[in-house]
Amino acid sequence: MNSAELVSPVQSNLRVGLGRVLIVEDEDLIRETLALGLAEEGFEIVIAEDGLTALDLLGGTAHASRVNRPEINLVVLDLMLPGMNGLDLCRLLRHQGIDVPILILSAKGTETDRVVGLEIGADDYLTKPFGMRELVARCRALLRRRQSNLQATPDNVLTFEDIALHPQECRVFLRGEEVSLSPKEFRILELFMGQPRRVWSRDQIIDQVWGYDFMGDNKTVDVHIRWIREKLEADPSHPVYIKTVRGFGYRLG
Repeated sequence: MNSAELVSPVQSNLRVGLGRVLIVEDEDLIRETLALGLAEEGFEIVIAEDGLTALDLLGGTAHASRVNRPEINLVVLDLMLPGMNGLDLCRLLRHQGIDVPILILSAKGTETDRVVGLEIGADDYLTKPFGMRELVARCRALLRRRQSNLQATPDNVLTFEDIALHPQECRVFLRGEEVSLSPKEFRILELFMGQPRRVWSRDQIIDQVWGYDFMGDNKTVDVHIRWIREKLEADPSHPVYIKTVRGFGYRLG
């Protein structure tokens, strides 16, 4: 299979229409195994052998065009890539506001490695070696959460001190100026503003924002809270909006 080749779901498989997955992997055997395994489960597959090809497919390059560019619902991303590595690709996609769900695959499985991957914008992190069943389950979970986040929410503006959140428009304003939040950051802030002063544990936030089938590290909550503080707080080291309640979790105000 060559870069950007499309692999359709196996025709005999009844579980079709699950979504289109971009696999970014430079090793032939691993790439083909992932592509065939996910295609057998009903996913439509697009493959890229390097980070630059993936960036172009996702609309992140200056010459990228929507013409003949497939819509990607999920990215399965290896970190060790020629040219542009997976971490740089993930960081650049998020910097450009491309919020497609990203599942990182890596042989590096320490806590620090996972936290770094989540900090730069990945939605999940799977350590090699892994079973195909687990990969399929994580892909399905990410796509379910993505679909849930895209569903319309009630048109009730939430306010707290200088913050105004518009659920249906997915927009946040701080003292009248719009603040750009990622989908996960928006959902966390919406959760807090729906019940100000309530203390939320990491696990409760995971359940409400990522879903009960989340398989990642709950430290991703800390990462997202830090990002929100950097965007809302005058001094993120001394927050006035999102407070840490030691031993319990977080609360608004």
